[in-house]
Amino acid sequence: MASSVHNNRLSSPRSFGCCRTCNMWCWRAFKWLPVILVVSIISWSYYAYVIQLCIFTLESTVQKTIYLLVYHILLIMFCWSYWRTIFADIKQIPEKYKLPGEELDKLLSAESEDAQRTILDNFAKDLPVLTRTMSGSVRYCNRCVLVKPDRAHHCSICARCVLKIDHHCPWVNNCVCFHNYKFFMLFLGYALIYCLFIMSTCLPYFIKFWKMYQKYKHAHCDRLIENGTYTKPCMDMITGDFGTSASSGRYHVVFAFFVALMFATTLGSLFGYHCYLVAHNRTTLDVLLARLGRDRPSRKIISNFITAMIDEAFRAPMFRGGADKNGFSLGAFNNFKEVFGNSPNLWMLPVFTSNGDGCEFPVRREHQLQTFAPQDAHGYESMGTTRSSYGDGIIYPLPQPDEDTESLLSSERWDRWGERARPFDERESSSYDEL
Repeated sequence: MASSVHNNRLSSPRSFGCCRTCNMWCWRAFKWLPVILVVSIISWSYYAYVIQLCIFTLESTVQKTIYLLVYHILLIMFCWSYWRTIFADIKQIPEKYKLPGEELDKLLSAESEDAQRTILDNFAKDLPVLTRTMSGSVRYCNRCVLVKPDRAHHCSICARCVLKIDHHCPWVNNCVCFHNYKFFMLFLGYALIYCLFIMSTCLPYFIKFWKMYQKYKHAHCDRLIENGTYTKPCMDMITGDFGTSASSGRYHVVFAFFVALMFATTLGSLFGYHCYLVAHNRTTLDVLLARLGRDRPSRKIISNFITAMIDEAFRAPMFRGGADKNGFSLGAFNNFKEVFGNSPNLWMLPVFTSNGDGCEFPVRREHQLQTFAPQDAHGYESMGTTRSSYGDGIIYPLPQPDEDTESLLSSERWDRWGERARPFDERESSSYDEL
């Protein structure tokens, strides 16, 4: 018995490792199910539209040619944008934001909260970060062990910090962020146009089939067929367009119309919402708190726990002067160019043209430092600031050490990491913030 217990003890870690590996691969496969569903719907829509509508239903050759040409152009742009959104190269946070081992040891061994805050402030003083936590401290991710760049958040599904993350989208199995936000916008736009085109071109035949069905029901053909009697009008409809030979294609066309209508309704609202975000230079994480007014009666119904989670995760960006939901807004057209780039010829193509590097963003003038150092030979400020790479002349101020004495860990708790404890900011690491 002792030997069997000993063998079980030895085999437990191995079996645990196998189960963990199996669960990991099952979870990875499960995350692709929404993408597979979308691809399946697109494949079926191709069959329903091209084969059943254009080839078997349309009679005019000119009409077939025009429908097929427009359809395939929209399909190519739609699938291209979808592909780029899914397989976009989501780059890692630059190494300069990561705490070196020496600084991390100092942070973990600091005896007071003020000392920890000083360590983070000293490390971040040369980094182009302007946003802060609710307590005014540097935004730090203890999972990735780095100072978060502006508008970056930790994604618990991807298990890493992501630059300018909007949300993690299960339909693309990827984070919608700085590196693929343009592709995501084009994907929504082309998907909406794709659905509207299918819906509009299928509508006349949907009406035609509906009238035929009403005529069929009005003649009581279904009852006559059940009784074994046939009339000439019924025989004409059965042997004609309403017969069994055309029923399969007719149902595909009708179903394609309803599916396109359903998706067009959903995509229209989602695309309109993201157009609003682009025009105001916000992300989903930036805007939701502003939409959930603190004094609305409906919020009183929500439990305090859920309310706190929403308030902490979806708050407006916090600057030195306070929260400002429009802190990154530069005007609708400049906000549009920040996502789609400066080249109009490439705006509608799913190629990366977004301005900047995802770490630094131009801000409104009231959030910029008022004192700037003399310019160097290249026209840039030699110290204390850095200039925008967008070509718009907007200056990025480098944050100086914060003199505020507010406690860094006023709302923090300690979490275990390895054999040592580390600071853990609940406001910066709530499950909603890690979407």
